Amino acid sequence: MLKPFKEFFVSSWAVNNKISVYIITIIITVVGLMSYNALPKESFPDIVVPTIYVNTVYAGNSPENIEKFVTDPMETELKSISGVKKMTSSSLQDVSVIIVEFNTDVNADKARKLVEDKVNLAKSKFTFVPTLGPTINEINFSDLPIMYVNVAGNYDLVKLKEYSDKIKDRLRSLEQITRVDVIGAPEREIQVNLDMFAMQARQLSFFDVMGAIQGSNVNASLGTVTQNNVQPSISIKNEFKSIEDLERLVITTPVGGKVFLDDIADVIDGTKDRQSFASLEQKPVITLNVVKKSGQNLIEASDNVYRIIEEMKEKELPKDLAITITGDQSENTRVTIHDLINTIIIGFILVTLILMFFMGTTNALFVALSVPLSMFIAFMFMPAINFTLNMIVLFAFLLALGIVVDDAIVVIENTHRIFHEGKRSIIESAKMAAGEVFLPVLTGTLTTLAPFIPLAFWKGVIGKFMFFLPITLIITLLASLLVAYIINPVFAVDFMKHDAEPGEKKKLKFTKGNVVVSVIFVSVALMFYAGGTIGMGNFLIFIWLFYLLNKFVLSKGIAVFQQKIWPAIQNRYVKILTKALKRPYTMIFGTVVLFFLTLFIFGASKPKVVFFPQGDPNFIYVYMKLPVGADPLYTNAKLKQVEEKVYSVLGKNNPIVSSIITNVTRSVTDPQDQDQAEYTNRAKIAIAFKKFAERKGEKTAVYLQRLQALNWNISEAEIWVSKEQAGPPTAKPISIEVRGDNFTELRDNAKAVMDTLNAKIKRYGVQGVSELKMDMEFKKPEIIWDIDEERAANDNIKPGAIVNEMRTAIFGLEASKYRDGVDQYPIMLRYAKAQRNDLAVVTSHISTFRDMSFAGQLRNIPISNYIKIRNNETFGTIKRKDQKRIITISSDVLEGYNPNEVAARVKALVSNFKPVGNVTVDFGGQDKEQADTGKFLLGALGVSFGLIFLILVTQFNSFGKPLIILSEVFFSVIGVLLGVSITHMEMSIVMTGIGIVALAGIVVRNGILLLEFADAAREKGMGLYDSIVSAGRTRMTPVVLTATAAILGLIPLAVGLNIDFVELFTHGNPHLYFGGDSVVFWGPLSWTMIFGLGFATVLTLILVPAMYLVAERLKKKSIIVFEYFGVPKYKIFMYIPFFVLLLRLIARLRKHRFDWGDIDN
Repeated sequence: MLKPFKEFFVSSWAVNNKISVYIITIIITVVGLMSYNALPKESFPDIVVPTIYVNTVYAGNSPENIEKFVTDPMETELKSISGVKKMTSSSLQDVSVIIVEFNTDVNADKARKLVEDKVNLAKSKFTFVPTLGPTINEINFSDLPIMYVNVAGNYDLVKLKEYSDKIKDRLRSLEQITRVDVIGAPEREIQVNLDMFAMQARQLSFFDVMGAIQGSNVNASLGTVTQNNVQPSISIKNEFKSIEDLERLVITTPVGGKVFLDDIADVIDGTKDRQSFASLEQKPVITLNVVKKSGQNLIEASDNVYRIIEEMKEKELPKDLAITITGDQSENTRVTIHDLINTIIIGFILVTLILMFFMGTTNALFVALSVPLSMFIAFMFMPAINFTLNMIVLFAFLLALGIVVDDAIVVIENTHRIFHEGKRSIIESAKMAAGEVFLPVLTGTLTTLAPFIPLAFWKGVIGKFMFFLPITLIITLLASLLVAYIINPVFAVDFMKHDAEPGEKKKLKFTKGNVVVSVIFVSVALMFYAGGTIGMGNFLIFIWLFYLLNKFVLSKGIAVFQQKIWPAIQNRYVKILTKALKRPYTMIFGTVVLFFLTLFIFGASKPKVVFFPQGDPNFIYVYMKLPVGADPLYTNAKLKQVEEKVYSVLGKNNPIVSSIITNVTRSVTDPQDQDQAEYTNRAKIAIAFKKFAERKGEKTAVYLQRLQALNWNISEAEIWVSKEQAGPPTAKPISIEVRGDNFTELRDNAKAVMDTLNAKIKRYGVQGVSELKMDMEFKKPEIIWDIDEERAANDNIKPGAIVNEMRTAIFGLEASKYRDGVDQYPIMLRYAKAQRNDLAVVTSHISTFRDMSFAGQLRNIPISNYIKIRNNETFGTIKRKDQKRIITISSDVLEGYNPNEVAARVKALVSNFKPVGNVTVDFGGQDKEQADTGKFLLGALGVSFGLIFLILVTQFNSFGKPLIILSEVFFSVIGVLLGVSITHMEMSIVMTGIGIVALAGIVVRNGILLLEFADAAREKGMGLYDSIVSAGRTRMTPVVLTATAAILGLIPLAVGLNIDFVELFTHGNPHLYFGGDSVVFWGPLSWTMIFGLGFATVLTLILVPAMYLVAERLKKKSIIVFEYFGVPKYKIFMYIPFFVLLLRLIARLRKHRFDWGDIDN
């Protein structure tokens, strides 16, 4: 009679309720697929870093006054807010901008409310009334254009603007779109260009004219009256109906005369002075930057934009209007998601094939189904936690691909082993198998999850960016546990059959069942063909052919592998293990020596270390900056010279270039910068390349290098070239912060740092530095009018009155609004352009007013009586960080150079700089971010070790076994370092670091199973040596299988293998190619896992048994020694705290390095 066996009640319930489990499986599949289709899709996750933007306009003030009266008072209040990571500000002409960045664990809405409260408090203390604001907005790093809609045609700009506005309004109505920014479009305004001399002749002031306009252009409600129990409203609608109405406006002069407005002014229905320009392929366009709402589906948003454009072309827009969409981010998203999904499919196929050879076709399918089912369960949870389907989530699935099958492999392989022994029925075998391995599998899953738990608490932008990886993995791995213990046992009960005995020949013939299956597949395929769904028909034919191939070809090969090849490999392994167990100390010592030898090899190979992996750029940006104050027309003219040089490098009609767009004033800063302000002296050229698969192997980095090396030689223009940034927003690789309070000291030290660095870079031949740039502009031209307040007071004139009059004369004043349909346009009052741009004419302005101290006498006094004019140079912006003035010197690193190495050399050059005065010089930027990231990952690895150790101690009730298993993690790094050294691969601090942390959980699973089986064998009476050999042989199959499955799941991404399965089945073209953005970004992490897992498999099979043997022998000797001195076994553990304290004391002494001689004295 067979002994009763241990069961896991959940699996037993599932086996006893198979119908319920099948229904649950169907529900999971359907709901999972629906959730997948509904998930928003994007390239990178939306990163919500609580960052609040405070903008205040105080017209007519220099940067110094803006800092003094606006920025400083607000920063004083804002500094008291808790949870602030940093606060930066820029004080410009007329404008104050403050950016408050909070720690990532602060709620964004709460952060905004805190800032609003402090800003309102500061505003209540202002001694002035701001022209505009303060306005408070939240900065979202995902608020970047998803595409550019370029409008051109044989129309004037005003007409193009009209069409562009129509498109803008339609696009803004989409629920996925948050805003549409217009670049290069003129803005309509009604200009009243006054003739100064005509006004003076009639003794008219600006306010006389403005009063006349405002008094005649009225649309107001007067209230209601009651008549016959009805209350009609009364209103006056006396607005200008045409420009002629405005021109014929009657103005009364101070002496009682009447003049028409067009007697003293030119009234023009025109546009504002053009501030922004845009061009596409050297042709002027109006560009609409379309910005998506955070969390919305990028692909759906893009499709809707295309749909609306096509609809408007058909019904609303002229046929000859050219509308070109460029920079469509959805293309990259589609390619990325498409490639990663295809990579998952390739990995799934490879994993299934290897499972077939180890476990047979039927068992392999049981195990393989755990992959999609686990993913479907994960998809079901994602909408609830506001996840999108992005490349981080998809890679998490890819990484999970080889891990989620582990639980199923162990359960199915154990079921197969017990059932194959022939002593129990399939139902009993399934229940027994689940109960037998539940605890080690649960422990293995928990240890796999353990390293990802600390990663979920990663703070900062990078932590927010990578947050999707651990959470997706945790959900998917927990789902795999459910699949392994609920669904897989049911499949095994219904479909697992006895294997053929060794030597038994299986007859291969076409049975009735084969005929039925073939008829079904072919019939359904023909139905799809008839319906025009060729791809699905081809897929079914492929499945049918694979079914036949497996039936008549693969099954024979699988039988040979299982019955001959694999047993031979197992026998060979047992011989190797036997030899290793005879020399366990040699094995352990040899591994330790190999570890230190690997460190030496790794150090000697000097691999390239980067922060985030960077590949061939999809976008190249050429930036141009002219001296502060440059007119946008002049900036645009200079940009055309830069554009010609860009084309000289790229060539006309370059087959891999998708588009070349230029911008002036707007959208001219780095897309990842917080600073997205408008600068009339700046411009940008954005070069977009076609997707990787269409470049035919041509490298875009070559063009980046050529542009960076180009001798631009354009007078007054500062030009630099950079590429798009992969991953989350990070600082420049080279960034030096010069801080202080005294601006003169700050400026002088910053210039000294620049001069010193440039000299040393040249002297020591430091290569790779693009160009050191200072973010402070010192030579902004300024004309200062000093008012003689005493003389003005004698004539009863206030300085404010002079400011108001002259600002109206030069800058202009909005007198009223001109209504055209539903739109309103400003009526701007100022001097004619020729007069306002002539200082001699402007300063001869005569102020006309009634002097009430002289009985209301009309007086005409020249402004020149009260002002003195002087020329000056000032700085364009005053920047501060945490209330300290700051100047930042930064540079990119040229393509082809290691950013870390170049930054380290520059840091060494600046380390000896001695600032003068109360000024500090710090090397910040990416260097600090890398240090913080390295510190976190090291801490995460430590926490992972701690969690794994606690889990293992709980399972084994031992300290020795957990240490053996953890040593496997430690030594698995040998594989990583050797792999990187031999292949000369690039190491990414972030991606390689995450890979090593993830390894910590994955490599222990097999060690747990091996030791668990060794302990179980010993409990049954088997000797120590024999139990180790038996456990090694028994667990060799799942150990090799799980490691191979995990490695094969990552191989397609590691090598960049891309196959388009949809195209393959639809058109017979697989579009096979190697490379792409995904392999660049995820390659370092994939290879880290592959190298580590490969070496860890050897450790599990050879080193872990050797260490277990040594540990058990030492344990036995230790117990004998303790018992010799009369210490019972259970009291051994009482001495552990003593040893821990002793180790801590030794560590403390080593840290402080006491001088024992001094102690003796």
